[in-house]
Amino acid sequence: MPSITALLHTHNDALRLGRALEMLFPCDEIVVIDHDSNDGTSEVAREYGARILRASSEMPHQQSMRGDWIFSLDPRESVTEALAASLFEWKLEAIPASVRAFSVYRREETVEGWIANPIAQTRLVRADWNRWVGKFPERDASAVALEGELLHFVFP
Repeated sequence: MPSITALLHTHNDALRLGRALEMLFPCDEIVVIDHDSNDGTSEVAREYGARILRASSEMPHQQSMRGDWIFSLDPRESVTEALAASLFEWKLEAIPASVRAFSVYRREETVEGWIANPIAQTRLVRADWNRWVGKFPERDASAVALEGELLHFVFP
């Protein structure tokens, strides 16, 4: 069964980090790469069993991961129950070696309500993935979309 490492980059995200971490139960490991937070971000991450690393420009994302796959998300995001179930089911399936990435759809909170982003974002990649744009995997048009969504919160 493949293992998943959840990867989050944080900076002063103590108010919202718990919401992101509480739905990561399908993941085998949580790694928080902290970018010099001076609030309680590290304490919140520890409460959820996350491994905390200090950000470094020399450290490639995948070097710090133990899992076979990396699931990247923002501290302002949360996995829906449907996406969590999809990740559990995904772990039970035989994944062909030719599949390198999976994507998810995202809904964003606005003042007027929630809006759906019609373009799936590559978020679950093999641990040896080497195409990153900042803190997230580069978009891969061949990535297979998973059921469920990520919710992106604007308000803490």
